[in-house]
Amino acid sequence: MKLHESITNREFKLLIKPKGLDRRSRITALSDQILKFCKKSKVDFFHLDNATTGLRNIYFYDTPGEDFRRNNIILRVRESRQNVWVDDWCEVTLKCRASDLSESSQFDPSPNKKIKSRMRLKEEILRGDVLGTKRTIYSNNAILDAVPLDNLFDRSLISVGKFFPGLVDLPINKKLPLRIVGGSTNKILEACLPIGNLVFGDGVQAHCDIAIWMKSVGDPIVGELAFSYRVNDQNRSQEKAHQRADKFFKNLQIELADWLEIGSTKTALIYGKPE
Repeated sequence: MKLHESITNREFKLLIKPKGLDRRSRITALSDQILKFCKKSKVDFFHLDNATTGLRNIYFYDTPGEDFRRNNIILRVRESRQNVWVDDWCEVTLKCRASDLSESSQFDPSPNKKIKSRMRLKEEILRGDVLGTKRTIYSNNAILDAVPLDNLFDRSLISVGKFFPGLVDLPINKKLPLRIVGGSTNKILEACLPIGNLVFGDGVQAHCDIAIWMKSVGDPIVGELAFSYRVNDQNRSQEKAHQRADKFFKNLQIELADWLEIGSTKTALIYGKPE
């Protein structure tokens, strides 16, 4: 398989059933099963025994009619937390996510030139309709790492357009207000635990973690097991390694069949619409 020259990241995602995910023993059991599967699959797995769980708030903005969503646009805010305390700075991501690479690439999420950002074009690999299969969507991202929380933006399309000029070109009424998807109380508490690194080949080493989305502590909505790696000029041509990652992902679904939740992405659950 040959990766497109524009791809910068590959990310494999599996949704996990929420029941019991707020218990450390449940996560340990899942992690142990992954470790055993890696040994059986002869995939090197460098397990992290003492990893720290990170916490953050996550929410999405859209118009009342979800015009962003209908144009394959996602506007997400992540607020880092230190226990009960929310940081003064947040991460803002604008992305166009579509099943077609050219469609996701047509929209330019680039921010105002004065704003420091990271650009990512991700190939996101999800489970298919049948266990042991996959399908792909493409996510064209602009990520702002340090936006002052108090100066995020006014709740209007025009104000967000000052951050991301590409939004102004969308066929959306510019006078529409923006709101948090699901209402102002629909902020998600995410706990993310790194569990290790998977090695698929020379220069193709994936970070693996488990994310748990909760309405509040003790109230899991869904989990996500994901592993991802950067794609660059050095490893882009490592076709066998990329194929090995794909095969591992397909077989992992069968191994973890009892754990898996039906669905595509966590964002789709928030919107109540599939991707």
